[in-house]
Amino acid sequence: MRDEGYGHGIPLAAAVRVWVRVAALSFGGPAGQIAVMHRILVEEKRWISESRFLHALNYCMLLPGPEAQQLATYIGWLLHRTAGGLIAGTLFILPGFVSILILSILYAGYQDLALTQALFFGIKAAVLAVVLEAVLRVGRRVIRNAFMVAIAGSAFVAIFFFNVPFPLIIVGAALLGLVGSRLDPQRFVVIRGHDSGAVTPALDALLFDGALTHAAPGLGGTLRVAAIWLTLWWLPIVAIIASVGADDTFAQIGLFFSKLAVVTFGGAYAVLAYMAQEAVQNYGWLAPGEMLDGLGMAETTPGPLIQVTQFVAYLGAYRQAAGWDPVTAGVLASVLATWVTFVPCFLWIFAGAPYVESLRGRPALDAALSAVTAAVVGVILNLAVWFSMHVLFAEVQTTRAFGLTLSYPLLATVDPASLLLAVGALVAMLRFHVGMLPVIGVSAALGAGWFLLGA
Repeated sequence: MRDEGYGHGIPLAAAVRVWVRVAALSFGGPAGQIAVMHRILVEEKRWISESRFLHALNYCMLLPGPEAQQLATYIGWLLHRTAGGLIAGTLFILPGFVSILILSILYAGYQDLALTQALFFGIKAAVLAVVLEAVLRVGRRVIRNAFMVAIAGSAFVAIFFFNVPFPLIIVGAALLGLVGSRLDPQRFVVIRGHDSGAVTPALDALLFDGALTHAAPGLGGTLRVAAIWLTLWWLPIVAIIASVGADDTFAQIGLFFSKLAVVTFGGAYAVLAYMAQEAVQNYGWLAPGEMLDGLGMAETTPGPLIQVTQFVAYLGAYRQAAGWDPVTAGVLASVLATWVTFVPCFLWIFAGAPYVESLRGRPALDAALSAVTAAVVGVILNLAVWFSMHVLFAEVQTTRAFGLTLSYPLLATVDPASLLLAVGALVAMLRFHVGMLPVIGVSAALGAGWFLLGA
């Protein structure tokens, strides 16, 4: 078959069909999405070797943003240059974008209906279990010694009691990891790259021989790519600010989610607490329970979980964009939030991927990633505690003193039904290894029945 000049015998049209298939199966969060790509690209198609796939994954995990979408973009770029990366990355986003946009319109328009409230009553409890399971899953991966425990615990204390901004926690953890890689690399490097497995002759042989010229790093090309994607990223925001001012809702959405795009290390769960804090408390775009509803949407639709940003943006513009039709404002805000969330992902890949081979076997980067991932465990634990209080209890109080902030629920306001659903969902996932989608579906059905019966 013709490969249209790429040298590896894989036509772009064939790759498009594969990326459509990957996008259609991209349920279950990053772990499930990466597993789908591994099965199709490594085991079935044998387009890329195990070691190359895992190394690319490790590289993507060092970046802010959804690693699964960036991994698809990276492999698409490796196979068919910029066009391949754009196709793979965009298709990975598209199904989730359409799904969440439709659900957001229905949610905002029919939120007061009893059926809508009933469905999300059960979904919230299941999502709480999903977040708790994420704490354990990520923790098992990195919490292997006292250093990692200390980093995770410090991150939790910093964000829960002192409201330290999430970006500062990530930067601090990365710097600690870099220092630790020199002082005690055996204990700080707990996440390592892989360099074993069967080699797929086509693509890996071309990389080894240097035949894929677009994979060779060059300063001029990097600067050109960075300039193009930075312009694409910031041009809409600059135009909005120039037209309506920096205090406009659309300008706030563009700036806030742009900032979020550069600190989204560790996946959507890690940054949700920061997003919730800003969107709920500072901007007033939505309520705490609504953030859980949005996460439930993202969990049950294809694509990256970070696409919950478009739900948050939709509600913010739907409620606060003066002078606009609410639905029109919400749709435009969804597009804007998606744009500023994912355009940076293409920037990181297209500018940085040519240097990926030079990153192989760098202990300092592995140590930084290990420390950041440990900090993410503490941040996700904070998210789990925050969600638990707002899902399981009707009233949550906050006390501030001596620079500390302490939020705590009133135990008498516990909701037994929500507690029962959350415990049942957690047991189903941890003890019986039931998949996330069945757990959410059953919890939604049980919660709806309980809610509608007025229990």
